[in-house]
Amino acid sequence: MLLFCPTCANLLVAEEGEKCYRFGCQTCPYIYNITHKISFKKYPKLKEVDDVLGGPEAWANVDSTEEKCPKCEHPRAYFMQIQTRSADEPMTTFYKCCSAECGHRWKD
Repeated sequence: MLLFCPTCANLLVAEEGEKCYRFGCQTCPYIYNITHKISFKKYPKLKEVDDVLGGPEAWANVDSTEEKCPKCEHPRAYFMQIQTRSADEPMTTFYKCCSAECGHRWKD
């Protein structure tokens, strides 16, 4: 929690006084004594992550090949190739298991 000095608007810093903890201004003599426990939690809302491959519709019209799924060992997998690095590097092949129950994704 941030508190600001009502006199000069500078940030108050926590310090230990004679009998209690307090917030004090480093510019002027303003002091705010802490009389009770101060706690405040705020959890930020997480951003939604976009699917970099284009979501479920990206896999709609792709071909399948004989590639064994490392998770369920289904013999076929859908695949697509995308250039993820610079042009002089080879393309990355992404796979998705053809089994409707599995749907595991991996890359080669």
